[in-house]
Amino acid sequence: MADISMIGAGSWGIALAVLLYKNGHRVTVWSAIEAEIRMLQKEHEYKDKLPGVKLPEDMEFTTDLEQAVKGADVLVLAVPSPYTRSTSHNMASYVEEGQLIVNVAKGIEEKTLLTLSQIIEEEIPQAKVAVLSGPSHAEEVGRGIPTTIVVGAKEKAVAEYLQNIFMNEVFRVYISPDVLGIELGAALKNVVALAAGIADGLGYGDNTKAALITRGITEIARLGVAMGGSFETFCGLTGIGDLIVTCASMHSRNRRAGILIGQGYTMKQAMDEVKMVVEGVYSAKAAMGLAKKYDVQLPIIEQVNAVLFEGQLADEAVKNLMLRDKKIENPLLPW
Repeated sequence: MADISMIGAGSWGIALAVLLYKNGHRVTVWSAIEAEIRMLQKEHEYKDKLPGVKLPEDMEFTTDLEQAVKGADVLVLAVPSPYTRSTSHNMASYVEEGQLIVNVAKGIEEKTLLTLSQIIEEEIPQAKVAVLSGPSHAEEVGRGIPTTIVVGAKEKAVAEYLQNIFMNEVFRVYISPDVLGIELGAALKNVVALAAGIADGLGYGDNTKAALITRGITEIARLGVAMGGSFETFCGLTGIGDLIVTCASMHSRNRRAGILIGQGYTMKQAMDEVKMVVEGVYSAKAAMGLAKKYDVQLPIIEQVNAVLFEGQLADEAVKNLMLRDKKIENPLLPW
């Protein structure tokens, strides 16, 4: 049994807290929002974000970050990506040498172009940092629906330790050394999911969705490999797997926001309507920054940026993609 602190009490943090508790671990849930903690202490259910998922009576909830961090075997960082740096900074003085932090959020920091694990390592250099990602909607994990994910860590022993902590009969965990590839796939698929949602909002069909998924993973892998990630990672759970589920499911806040944008909402109106952090909006500009830095073409992600931030009409963005210069699908294949 391990002492685990969930740093963040959103739907994903709560779903994982329940999973870890059922695995026999002692779990403490932290949030900076006092009203959120009071509600969880009283209701033992997050009715707005994860209705029907009951939290155990003896699960602890706190707003005291020092209490949550000190002495924990594992810190699961589950705050939305825009708050990763500030939360890590606030945690840093309480984290001991070698203490293990698992990041489960997805995103890229716009100003620095750093992945979330890189931000954590920058703010908390004394910690060991791992990541957990894959096709895993909180709504389904909280209900115990079979799910498969991947843990990435620089040290195999760390990955295996986390595999044992998280894995059970409904939550299968693979491990990988490709932390960078895992994080890039996780972050960039949110941008492609916005495109898939926009296509849905415009009334397009399955053909369009399939095109966006397949060409989207090509873009993600192209950038990821250029940055040093492994091509095989983008063919796996945190690449094509996560992309499929995020583009296809109404659990996906990125797809839901995209649908609204396709129907004529502005980016801000769509985010307000979804009422949760739409990670793809924050990663979209960063993705273009990385594309410029590594001299990689990302036509789908480029058009998403144009719609989000430059006033491009959604249907015009689709036309721009369809009428690009003629291409060979795979230039490495010989005739």
